[in-house]
Amino acid sequence: MIQPAPAAEAAARKPVPADDGGSPWRASLARADVRTLSLLGVLAALIVIGGITQPDAFLDTDNVQLILTQASVIGVVTVGMTFVIISGGIDLSVGAIVALASVWATTVATQEYGFAGILFTAVVVGTGCGLVNGLLIAYGGLVPFIATLAMLAAGRGLALQITDGKTQMVTVDGVLRLGERDSYVLGLPPLVLVFAAVTVVGWLLLNRTTFGRRSVAVGGNAEAARLAGIDVRRQRLYLYLLSGLCCGIAAFLLIILSGSGQNTNGNLYELDAIAAAIIGGTLLSGGRGTITGSVLGVLIFTTITNIFALNNLETATQQIAKGAIIVAAVLVQRRTAHTS
Repeated sequence: MIQPAPAAEAAARKPVPADDGGSPWRASLARADVRTLSLLGVLAALIVIGGITQPDAFLDTDNVQLILTQASVIGVVTVGMTFVIISGGIDLSVGAIVALASVWATTVATQEYGFAGILFTAVVVGTGCGLVNGLLIAYGGLVPFIATLAMLAAGRGLALQITDGKTQMVTVDGVLRLGERDSYVLGLPPLVLVFAAVTVVGWLLLNRTTFGRRSVAVGGNAEAARLAGIDVRRQRLYLYLLSGLCCGIAAFLLIILSGSGQNTNGNLYELDAIAAAIIGGTLLSGGRGTITGSVLGVLIFTTITNIFALNNLETATQQIAKGAIIVAAVLVQRRTAHTS
């Protein structure tokens, strides 16, 4: 009698050995610590550069608050993007989703429902777009690049149609007050507090739940994860739902920050979020990444932009510098992958 070979099941369980406390897991944690310390070193160096080049302006409390506020919106998007990339996917539509959610939530009809109506609409529109992406990719069989590229085009087009190219001003006092200094808590704008909360939840979700372990397993080896009993398609659907939810939250933060909804909101957010995740150590091929690293990547990029702006450097120079940083980060990732 021929016995069923257990090789497939053994291979399926191989990429998910994170709970046994063995040396591979400890080695992974050690590499993560090194990356985190390296990113903190880069951030510290930028702070020193900013302090030397523009000591009065850069180290001013208002400027620090500005950096953190600007990092908050793209930071929330980056948390969702990190989960998607860890799973081996990509989401090119995050900027368009932020734009669509922000303009849909600031229409006259929506504003009639007040603060709750704007928040609810932004979150629902963002999550709904994530649902469409997830269904097309997980159950429709579309490549993530194509599906999210289509959502990018559709989202931008719909946002333009809703606004007719005009800025939609917010008239709800409850929303506008959150952008004022009187609403700061311990010197921090509400947007920064929301960003911190999303970061903590994202960290716990990735590092302390089955959902996080499944996301890493799917990114590391989708077939092995399937053989281990993970519903890969459902997991991918959940991940794009999460990305859409983060975009909806970011859209609401952007509404607070600007006091308006515009079809141009979220421009190039997809590139900034992907870049921040890569800088933070998330592999584009999937299977590895940290929320802490991604958040540090966001802070690094935001600080660089701020330093360039204070020193009156052209936008083109900023973009060239960002491109060089991304290339350097990918090269470091490849070198690390070959030597580990």
